[in-house]
Amino acid sequence: MKNLELIRLMTLEEKASLMSGENFWMSKKIDRLSIPTISFADGPNGVRSQTDQVDHLGLNPGKPSTCYPTASAMASSWDTELAETVGQALGEEASAQGINVLLGPGLNMKRNPLCGRNFEYFSEDPILSGKMAAAFTRGIQSNGVSACIKHFAVNNQELHRMSNDSVLDERALREIYLTGFEIAVKEGKPLSVMSSYNKVNGSHASENRHLLSDILRDEWGFEGIVVTDWGGSHDRVAGLNAGTNVEMPSSGTNSDIEIVNAVRSGLIPETVLDRRVDEYLSFLKDLGVMGSKSDARTASSGKDPDYFHGIARKAAEESIVLLKNDESLLPLAEGTRVAVIGDFAKVPRYQGGGSSNVNPTRVDNSVDCISLTSLDMAGYEPGFRRNGTEDKELLKAALELAGNAQVTLLYIGLDEMSEVEGLERSHMRISENQISLLKALKEVNPNLVAVLSCGSAIEMPWADDCKAVLHGSLSGQAGAMAMLNVITGRVCPGGKLSESYPMRYEDVSTCKYFPGTESTTEYRESIFVGYRYFGTKGIMTRFPFGFGLSYTSFGYSDLMVDNGGVTFTITNTGNTYGAEIAQLYVGLENSEIFRPKSELKGFVKVKLQPGESRRVAIPFDDRTFRYYNVKTGRFEIEAGSYSILVGASSEDIRLRGEISKVGTGAESPYVRAELEHYYTADVESATDEEFEALLGRKAPKPHWDKSLPLTRNDTISQLYYAKSGMARLLHRMIRHMKLKAEEKRSPDLNLQYIYNMPFYGLAKMTKGMLSMEMVDSLLMIVNGRFFKGMSNLIGGYFRMRRAKKDFRESLLKAGKI
Repeated sequence: MKNLELIRLMTLEEKASLMSGENFWMSKKIDRLSIPTISFADGPNGVRSQTDQVDHLGLNPGKPSTCYPTASAMASSWDTELAETVGQALGEEASAQGINVLLGPGLNMKRNPLCGRNFEYFSEDPILSGKMAAAFTRGIQSNGVSACIKHFAVNNQELHRMSNDSVLDERALREIYLTGFEIAVKEGKPLSVMSSYNKVNGSHASENRHLLSDILRDEWGFEGIVVTDWGGSHDRVAGLNAGTNVEMPSSGTNSDIEIVNAVRSGLIPETVLDRRVDEYLSFLKDLGVMGSKSDARTASSGKDPDYFHGIARKAAEESIVLLKNDESLLPLAEGTRVAVIGDFAKVPRYQGGGSSNVNPTRVDNSVDCISLTSLDMAGYEPGFRRNGTEDKELLKAALELAGNAQVTLLYIGLDEMSEVEGLERSHMRISENQISLLKALKEVNPNLVAVLSCGSAIEMPWADDCKAVLHGSLSGQAGAMAMLNVITGRVCPGGKLSESYPMRYEDVSTCKYFPGTESTTEYRESIFVGYRYFGTKGIMTRFPFGFGLSYTSFGYSDLMVDNGGVTFTITNTGNTYGAEIAQLYVGLENSEIFRPKSELKGFVKVKLQPGESRRVAIPFDDRTFRYYNVKTGRFEIEAGSYSILVGASSEDIRLRGEISKVGTGAESPYVRAELEHYYTADVESATDEEFEALLGRKAPKPHWDKSLPLTRNDTISQLYYAKSGMARLLHRMIRHMKLKAEEKRSPDLNLQYIYNMPFYGLAKMTKGMLSMEMVDSLLMIVNGRFFKGMSNLIGGYFRMRRAKKDFRESLLKAGKI
């Protein structure tokens, strides 16, 4: 251990105290040993610091900070240098606010388009996600602030996210859901990792030894700390033993007492606690705060908010994807008379809802910003109501305006209710009133440009009625001006989709298995997610993974393949300066294992003047040819002749080559006859027997056993099944309030959190008001044992008070040493 001498000076109570928070956003300190407190803040796309005023669940607005494009937008830039620049700005702002740990970036896979939190995540592909996250991490940490990559791992749905069990095969776990984290850890070297709420193959992520010790620390060499998601600590002692360092937020001193009692009773050896403390102290040293007695590190960036706003605008410009441009309608010439229509033009959708929601320093909107361009605005009309209700007067006014313009700019997308932490979307469509408006506008003015705002894939049959479609995703506070710069040609669009856009939701490989509505979510599709499924199964998409148009054109030539990688030439064959994102895909036909047709293994973004050519390289690495062999328990390489494909998207391959690999000689882990549907990528037809053969074990039951008493891991929503009439009444009241908020399309995030919170969360999110013993007593009441439960609840309260008093006295005594 690196800090053994300091650890020897600490009492058992002091060591335990460092393993949980002081309050909602701060860690504990030990003044006598100059071990300082540190501060945390949400931060995937902006600093959400609540250091002055903290609400009960930490979901209310924070201090004003720059709102950058969300990960869903940034990933469309495919630009790791830009990601690092944005990360640097995030770290600088965090440092100026006295923040030590920024909770982000998020790099869970976009397994299904309906996940309500997809806007916080980069891609459906782990290579793109990992490379972008590593760059963000490097940028954030260049300012002495720790990035905290999240949510580790397999957190791909919001429904019952604190109790649901993600059930998947080890190969899918390693190749799809952990590879992005692996890249971020090895190349970004984050100082901290946040575990996810959910279970992974039966074990809570915060106490999953396979994830936190075997893989994260032992295999990948991670040397930082693991922090729980807020309220995500299920069994504190099991978590400590598995590799979790800090539980957040504060649970009073209840968790500290649990750790002390576990050590004294021999449940865990003190050396386990010492190891977690040693990792935490090393983390503080890496942050550069050890030896400080101040409660928070503060600094000043010395830069005007406009400086950071400019970075946000640049990031948004590079992330915009041109999906359609018939007759080269865009860019619009100087003086073009435009009708600006759509509620989003005046009140933009620029970020998602939930814990990542940033209180921006300012917000651009298209109606105001258009005066800064060379366009002639004929006028503005909202055209539709944001909540989806029809309004004939708004429609009529919009059509009249469009008839008086050369081009209509129609701003459409998903509303705030559609993309929010804690909720899944129910379908992949934008609201019908927006589509009706779009189709009517086409009849009045065929020069129709749709400007799209959404953080995840949607169905787009209406794209056929537009001459041009620009996708800004959720582009942050400067997104409106960025979009106008692309529309007018000040900026040539160079973004490409970081996820596939299917024709319809039913084409998605996970549509039958998402979300898991009760106790488990079955990942029956295994590795066939996104383009891996569409390309292998031969399903046509509306827009494929990696797709994006430009105002110029690019030629690919002279591919060379050797053991080090590929080199080729890209030429700007058009008349405009622009950027091309070239993508490397690798495939192996006639493989002994089931595989996707091809998989992304690298990419490069090249910016070229008209007529300019450049020789570029994409290297191979240790992930290029590997697959995870469940029989050997490690990554292997299968012998064969691999297809080397270089292209402008997953479906637009420009150059082809091949390379032979000897392989590692491992035996195939599969019997094809047992997994026939996986070998044909017909995963929606996979049988129970095939899924269990894939897992190598019996699949757990996906449904709650409603005959059993409710337990700590059951949720407040399950009070519906309680034996206690009072508990069922409480459920009806909470559910009624929840549904009312949803009907108004203004979700109460605190209420959503509570409704899906397991009972153990009552001990973790009430600032120490309830111990786990008291939660068990409440469960007795809920399960119909009122008097026994009430007696235990009262007794547990006084036992908790006495234990806390003894613990505080021990700490006070230690402080006098």
